Amino acid sequence: MHCSQRLYCFYFICFLSLMCPVLLPPPAESDCSCNITNSRCDEFGVCRCDPGWDGEQCERCVPTPGCLHGSCQQPWQCSCEPGWGGRFCDKDLLVCSEQQPCHNGATCVMEDSGDYTCLCPAGFHGKDCQLKTGPCHQRRTPCKNGGLCEDADGFAAELTCRCLAGFTGPRCETDVDDCVMKPCANGATCLDGTNRFSCLCPTGFTGRFCTVNVDDCASRPCLNAGRCLDRAGGFRCICRPGFTGTSCETPLGDVGKPPRTTGNSSHHGDRPLKVTVSERSTARLSEMQLILLLVLAGLTLGAVVLTAALVLQGHCRNCGTAPCWSSSSSQRGQTSVQRAQQDECHFLNAAEPEKKKLNTVVM
Repeated sequence: MHCSQRLYCFYFICFLSLMCPVLLPPPAESDCSCNITNSRCDEFGVCRCDPGWDGEQCERCVPTPGCLHGSCQQPWQCSCEPGWGGRFCDKDLLVCSEQQPCHNGATCVMEDSGDYTCLCPAGFHGKDCQLKTGPCHQRRTPCKNGGLCEDADGFAAELTCRCLAGFTGPRCETDVDDCVMKPCANGATCLDGTNRFSCLCPTGFTGRFCTVNVDDCASRPCLNAGRCLDRAGGFRCICRPGFTGTSCETPLGDVGKPPRTTGNSSHHGDRPLKVTVSERSTARLSEMQLILLLVLAGLTLGAVVLTAALVLQGHCRNCGTAPCWSSSSSQRGQTSVQRAQQDECHFLNAAEPEKKKLNTVVM
């Protein structure tokens, strides 16, 4: 835009601003009937009250909050009605004459604050002199362990004690044994206290009542990949092939050897379990050497048995009878005749050296 054009626009705007009040119509007269001392009218003709005033035309003052039987001339006042007093007009000034709250011949007196006081005669006390000076009030309470003394507001001939939980007796002097019902489980020891008890749990259990079984496998006591089975108060290890022991700590090749004590230990429950390893200075046979030795021993024993069988068979052939050796099942089935032949066979075998000797003499 050219400079002359901008100047022209500026003059035009100034002219309009001067001519607008002349062109606008005059404002209509307001019909607001508000109390101009306590409020004002808004653009819609509605009364807007000052603080402390209320009503459609803001003609009513607001009393003090909490004022019951009073009124106000100015905001936040509480002027009491007849027969009422106090800051909030909530005290009945005619209570002594109309209600007579004091008992047992006491005198009712009104105070400046609007409250009343009862002047009790001898032997009575309380706000309204309704309590008699009975056994509980005449001397120091005899109830022990926090017991409450009761004497029917002083009218009872003898006092009684209301005991707190955990105590009993005429004067609440006896502590109740909280372990009578045996609340502790699994053989735990119950410790009595003041209105409470505690359980001393055995090994392997925990909880308030010793009912929770401790997971003895949580510490992984089984060695060499053994499987742990949790039990009440302990654990059991199922060992892999080739291992044995309470915690699967001993290889099967080391069974029967004297242990070597080391500084390592594990725990079974709360008891320390010593894990020992043994060493021997002497050389031991390997597994292959042991198998070879057993095979040789078996072959030797078989040869001995076969040789004995052949010798017995040769003797029986010389006798001309059935073999003297047989299986255990055939021996059980022999007849009495076969037993006699065997006896004869043994007899001839014993006499054979004598026959040889005679033949030698004749020759």
